[in-house]
Amino acid sequence: MHVLEVFTVFLRLGLSSFGGPVAHLGFFRAEFVERRAWLSDAEYAELVAVANFLPGPSSSQVGLAVGLRRAGWAGAGAAWLGFTLPSALLMALLGGTLAGGAADGAGWVQGVKLAAVAVVAQAVAGMWGALVMDRVRAGLALGAAAALLVLPAWWPGAGGWGTLGVLGLCALIGWRTLTAPVTEGQALRVPVSRRAGTALLALCAALAVTLAGLSALGGGWALLWATFRAGALVFGGGHVVLPLLEPAFVPALLPHGAFVAGYGAANAMPGPLFTFASYLGAAAAPALGLGAGVGALLGTLGIFLPGALLMLGALPFWSALSGRMGARAALAGVNAGVVGLLLAALYTPVFTGAVRGPADLAGVLLAYAALTAGRVPAWVVVPVCAALGWLLGGG
Repeated sequence: MHVLEVFTVFLRLGLSSFGGPVAHLGFFRAEFVERRAWLSDAEYAELVAVANFLPGPSSSQVGLAVGLRRAGWAGAGAAWLGFTLPSALLMALLGGTLAGGAADGAGWVQGVKLAAVAVVAQAVAGMWGALVMDRVRAGLALGAAAALLVLPAWWPGAGGWGTLGVLGLCALIGWRTLTAPVTEGQALRVPVSRRAGTALLALCAALAVTLAGLSALGGGWALLWATFRAGALVFGGGHVVLPLLEPAFVPALLPHGAFVAGYGAANAMPGPLFTFASYLGAAAAPALGLGAGVGALLGTLGIFLPGALLMLGALPFWSALSGRMGARAALAGVNAGVVGLLLAALYTPVFTGAVRGPADLAGVLLAYAALTAGRVPAWVVVPVCAALGWLLGGG
């Protein structure tokens, strides 16, 4: 009965949780700490800390851990499925509709693309304030942005490996130059032994090596590797998945416009932003020789799997991990680099793929004003921009 209870509660949250991971974590606390008392405030804070320390979708990772504590391994699966299913289905349906980029020139798609520019700009501003707190981190962020903007010209085949190298350099510089507060994590009670945790972490590493090799076969293997690699590198929030996925899909599998429009649509959905990969899998499926449903399934599993394995595998080791100052300093460097990564993506593909002239730029500025000064949520701004684009663009 506990498994069904977990699924039902998370399904309701998956249908109603708009606003991104920070908002999701607020909804989770109200539901599981205040209303149902499944966790204490201290236990919930530790779960959030683990998720923020690791790459992956933080709200989904916390949901996995809550389900695990409530109903064991089946509860973890039920929590993920309930929270992810609504937005994954909606995004897959949208991706299937836009398969091959057939609707890329539609007016409503252009409206969504302009909203996406404003959403990413808001994310960059918010992450800069939260993660870039001194001159060293500012230098890392701006240096990472500059490197990622010019790297494609210097090394055309760099793709995701270039991003990994830049973030790795940021981690090294952070480890050597930054200081980070050390906190001792509490001994969380989770039904995962250290042996099982080690096996899960080893499985994640083995999958990364295996999928990297199989990706050369193309088709579904290439899709799985592209989404798995992105899911394993996302620090700092779901918006960072945008630049990590772009090299694998644009322009080989999707035009810029269809890619950016899908990201904008993901911001209007409830649940995790990572279901952007469900859209990409469905939309890119024809180019990969797959059905839209298969592509959506592979994209969804690939993007969420590494974060899930890392979260469940790290839980039994959290107390020791959280006390290592060097690890926290390296993470601070990575987070600064992630801000630069998103800043570079704001220019290309987001801005260059959406803004065609002064009228488009005016639309972006108005959308940004609505998000910031007007405090209108993204799930309202995106559909309004789509509707205006449809009216003004004739479809």
